[in-house]
Amino acid sequence: MAEKSLVIIPTYNELENIAELIPDILNRYKNPDLDILIVDDNSPDGTGRYIEDLTKKEPRVKLIKRESKQGLGTAYITGFKYALQHEYDYIFEMDADYSHDPKEIKNFLKAIKKYDLVLGSRYVNGVNVVNWPMRRLLLSYFANRYTRIITGLPVCDATGGFKCFRRKVLEEIDLNKIKSNGYTFQIEMTFKAWKKGFQIGEIPIIFIDRTTGHSKMSKKIVREAMLMVWKLRIRSMLGLL
Repeated sequence: MAEKSLVIIPTYNELENIAELIPDILNRYKNPDLDILIVDDNSPDGTGRYIEDLTKKEPRVKLIKRESKQGLGTAYITGFKYALQHEYDYIFEMDADYSHDPKEIKNFLKAIKKYDLVLGSRYVNGVNVVNWPMRRLLLSYFANRYTRIITGLPVCDATGGFKCFRRKVLEEIDLNKIKSNGYTFQIEMTFKAWKKGFQIGEIPIIFIDRTTGHSKMSKKIVREAMLMVWKLRIRSMLGLL
């Protein structure tokens, strides 16, 4: 039986971006076993309505509409549960704003044959980030160094949001216990996969900052990430993960 892949894309006010991104993915990957799931948080700009209309014409596009803005982490957890319920083999995380290039999906699908979790890394081969101000670039780079030092997680880019899981990884992680969002969510999921003994690989990607819409980054998310790495380390030492 053919292996099924699901690309999960959370959205909030991403109509202009998503109207280009979805056709791009569908046209690049004609494989009927690669689907797209949009998890929309009741976007005021009509993103959800656009996707709802699209699902009537394109069966490879799925939609989960949520009543309010609930955060990136919970959107992915919702998507992961959908993927497990519908027996997908490979499950992607991907941003809606074109900072993640759809052409890289094929490289993830190749790498996931060797690993259990594949991360799209901005830092595995130098620094591959375009259009970020220096302050934000340094913040991201050193946040990843900090994460590696505190947790021991052996990856160059623990905070990135372009990744692919094997189904068995998500089955082994208690998704109901994941409460974090943003950078913190990405760190927590990868750390728990690593601690459960899954093999993690990194492939280089070029991250291009959004040209349309607004970043969801905030100081609160950064503070949450700084604290979470210590929580993960302590919980790991106490056997509470």
